[in-house]
Amino acid sequence: MALHERARDLFAELQDAICNKLEETDGKAKFREDRWKHRDGDDGGGRTRVIEGGHIFEKGGVNLADVQGTFSQRLADRLEVEPQPFRATGISLVIHPLSPLVPTVHMNLRHIQLGDGTAWFGGGADLTPYYLFEEDARHFHHTWRTVCERHEPADYKRFKNWCDEYFRIPHREETRGVGGIFFDYLKEDPQQVYAFVEDAGRHFLEAYVPIVERRAAESWWDRERSWQLVRRGRYVEFNLVYDRGTLFGLETQGRTESILMSLPPMVRWTYDQRPEPGSREAALLEVLRTPRDWVD
Repeated sequence: MALHERARDLFAELQDAICNKLEETDGKAKFREDRWKHRDGDDGGGRTRVIEGGHIFEKGGVNLADVQGTFSQRLADRLEVEPQPFRATGISLVIHPLSPLVPTVHMNLRHIQLGDGTAWFGGGADLTPYYLFEEDARHFHHTWRTVCERHEPADYKRFKNWCDEYFRIPHREETRGVGGIFFDYLKEDPQQVYAFVEDAGRHFLEAYVPIVERRAAESWWDRERSWQLVRRGRYVEFNLVYDRGTLFGLETQGRTESILMSLPPMVRWTYDQRPEPGSREAALLEVLRTPRDWVD
């Protein structure tokens, strides 16, 4: 089986496993599935699964796609390739919990194959807390470092720094969250890269679910909820202005509802809100403005 097809089947398997575990963890809400076709139906498609109104998960989506088309000149320039046919498959997920004490999480894994024979893997996972619990950040990063250490093509330190740089919001001078790993254009020794991507995908639940289970029952009040909604605004700003996946999906005429599933259900922009010095909110911003090494 060709590598692209292996990647597609892996991502489909991961979608099933992740959705099943998140439903079990929530205990109330179930994923709704939409199957869709790309453009006129001859260029592939995918299946989007969305969970809403749960005990734990206010909104989340786990999207599977396998599409093909031709890069526009603008998109080709952004990817630093020639305009040409492409095929892309991937899994992309974003989970927005109800509790401000449970962090939002994102993961994306993808394989892109070009008409000239060039192909690569990209992806990553990052954690966006609204209140900082250092043990949660350490757990998340330790999981990814352990995965990276098992595979020669992976370099945790490089991928961690890449994540901090990629998920930075320049106009806010802060990162979106406490990071994780990010990688792109991994094309040397494709079989080894595939093994790393598979291992990473299979350890997403290990990286995230223990954090959810640790925080979901803790009490929170209106102040924490208000801060969460303001911070969600930063999430929206990044996704709509800078995120490569969002831009790639829109410019290749992907399904809009599936592309924008990453946006939270409720958000707030409050003019020039500044946390009180010494507060828990201020402690989070300190870390977002100066990223830490969580496992070294």
